[in-house]
Amino acid sequence: MSLESKIRLNLWVVIVGLLFSGTTAIPLRREVESLTYFFQGQSQISIWLASVRDALVEIDQRFPFLNYGTDWLAFAHFVIAIAFIGPLRDPVKNIWVVEFGMIACALIVPYALTMGAIRGIPFGWRLIDCSFGVIGIIPLWLCRCAIKDLSRRG
Repeated sequence: MSLESKIRLNLWVVIVGLLFSGTTAIPLRREVESLTYFFQGQSQISIWLASVRDALVEIDQRFPFLNYGTDWLAFAHFVIAIAFIGPLRDPVKNIWVVEFGMIACALIVPYALTMGAIRGIPFGWRLIDCSFGVIGIIPLWLCRCAIKDLSRRG
C-alpha cells in the first residue's frame, strides 16, 4: 500500500469515527435506554445506566433545553471531522491537523479521569471514555509517520 493510501485510510478512520461519535451524542436518551435494557440486572453498570436513564428522562420532561449541550457536542465532532479534510488534500502541508488530533487524544485521558471524578462518573466508565483517546491516537500516529515518510521522499 502506498504512503498516500495509508494516510487516506487512517484519516478516513478518524473522520468516520468522529462523525459516528458525534451522531451518537444526539439520540442520547434512546441509546441509554437501549444500553440499560441490554445490561439489565444488578451489575454495577446496569445500576449506573439505570440512573443515567432516569436522569435523562427527567431532563427531557423538565429541562429539555439541557439536551442542547449534547447537540453542541455533536456539532463539535462534526466540525473537527471537517478539519481532517485538509490533510486528505495535502497531508504534508496540513500535518499540524494530525498533530492537533494526537494532542486532543492525549488530553482525553487526564480530562476524563479528572472531570469524571468531579462529576461522580464511575471509574470504569471513565476508562471507557479514556479509551477513545487511546484508540483514536493510533490511526493518527500511523498517519503522522506516513506523512513524515512522504515529506522525506520529497
